[in-house]
Amino acid sequence: MEFKKIVVAVDGSDASQEALNYAVDLARQSNAALTGLFIIDGGWSDYIGNDWQSPQNVRQEFLDYIHKEQEQQAEAARQQFESVVDGIKYCKFTVLAGDPIEKLIKTANAVDTDLFIVGQRVFQVSGRPSLRALGKRLAAKATRPLMLFP
Repeated sequence: MEFKKIVVAVDGSDASQEALNYAVDLARQSNAALTGLFIIDGGWSDYIGNDWQSPQNVRQEFLDYIHKEQEQQAEAARQQFESVVDGIKYCKFTVLAGDPIEKLIKTANAVDTDLFIVGQRVFQVSGRPSLRALGKRLAAKATRPLMLFP
C-alpha cells in the first residue's frame, strides 16, 4: 500500500515516541508527507463541572493551570516531532483544540489521511481519564487505515 499522507499523534512523552519513530521511518520509505498532531483538551471545564465547594476563582485558577500545562506539553510535542523529522521533505506539526477523542476520530477518518498512527496511551499525561479507552474507541470508529501502538 502506498501512503501519501501519514498523521501521527504526538504528546511529547514516551507514550508517543514509538509511534512517532515508526511514522517517521514509514514516511521516509514511502516519501509521504508527515503531520504530527497534538490536541489541547478543551473539555476540562465540562469534565470538572461547576459543583466545586470552593469559590469560583479557585475553579478558574485550576482551569488556567491545566491550560498552561497543556500548552507546555504541546511545545514539548512539537520539539519531540521536530527532533526526528530531519530529511522528510513534507512535514508539519499541528495543534488542535477540543475533545481529543472526537478530534482523533475525525483525523483518522479524514479522506486525506492515508494512515493514522497513534500510541494507545497518548495524551494521558495531562488528559482526562476517558482517554484510557482511546485505542478501543479509535479501533471501533476508524474507517481509514489505523495503526495502534501499545
